[in-house]
Amino acid sequence: MDITVNANNVTISQGLESFIHEKLSRLTRYLPNITSIVVNFTMQKSNRGPDEVIAHITIRHARGAILRAEERIANEDYDSIKVVTNLAIDKMYQRISRFKGKRKDKRDRSVDKYQATVEEIEVAEELPEEDEVVLEIPDAEQQDPFIYRRKIVPVSPMTEEEAIEQMELLGHTFFMFYHSERERVNVLYKRESGGYGVLDPRLE
Repeated sequence: MDITVNANNVTISQGLESFIHEKLSRLTRYLPNITSIVVNFTMQKSNRGPDEVIAHITIRHARGAILRAEERIANEDYDSIKVVTNLAIDKMYQRISRFKGKRKDKRDRSVDKYQATVEEIEVAEELPEEDEVVLEIPDAEQQDPFIYRRKIVPVSPMTEEEAIEQMELLGHTFFMFYHSERERVNVLYKRESGGYGVLDPRLE
């Protein structure tokens, strides 16, 4: 398993990097067959309070599923990196729990890349208890309506049910995917009133 630590406007000392690697390497205890873990640390400047340090963790599983978790806190001292790392890992535990918990019948040994196999569940350790943490996050500054970033989004053929599973593992409220039956790009999103919606674009 490869672990990569990236830093943007943040200084990661050798001691901190060792701490991060040790914490992330433990995730394989709870989810076998992880191929890589990437964590990105970013310092976000603020004019309305203390700067924020952000930790974004991405796990790639051997069967292609992707799990993501992000946390942010006020950058107050040297320990901020450790604190935000622990918070992001706690959120990742929720993603792993969902990934493992979708298999209701252990007699069903069929393979779905968006859920853990029976073998993975049997060898995995129980997830640790999460500590309740309350954070006060300042409101984001209002920005001008302008496109600040363009990003290429790789899409994979999948059903709507598979798209829901992948969106939940990523922790997003919307997800772009290639509908395997309609053979075109669709967008899945969470409805405020509950459930999900699908945007199916058509040319007029």
